[in-house]
Amino acid sequence: MLIREMREEDLDEVILLDQHLFSHSYSKQDYLYELHSNSYAHVYVLMDHQHIIGFIDYWVIYERAELARIGIDKAYQSKGLATYLFNEVISQFETVETISLEVRCSNVKAIKLYEKLGFKKEAIRKNYYENQEDGILMVKEVK
Repeated sequence: MLIREMREEDLDEVILLDQHLFSHSYSKQDYLYELHSNSYAHVYVLMDHQHIIGFIDYWVIYERAELARIGIDKAYQSKGLATYLFNEVISQFETVETISLEVRCSNVKAIKLYEKLGFKKEAIRKNYYENQEDGILMVKEVK
């Protein structure tokens, strides 16, 4: 497995994977913004040989990181790859003290993953998502 920074030529493959994983997928414009315009964004892909099987998008803002998106191809899930990807890329930033994220209340599989990674539920964000579903704010202390 290889982790590397996402490149513009990866977008078609990443967007297809994103569409298979999420009910509200990122558009090409969303990813282009993350790659070229968002100075806080760090976007990586996880490769198995020549194929992208996962990706992570997070922002580092001073001592705080925000996990914007993480996804692993369904054929590769439950093999520890999300944990591997998360830990490898987050460990690069020595200044990060806390990491936060929002997750849908209904996304039990993701909540279990985040708890396994050391995240704690901090708050409920009412009607956070476009379908009015509540979100859970989760935070992990790094230092």
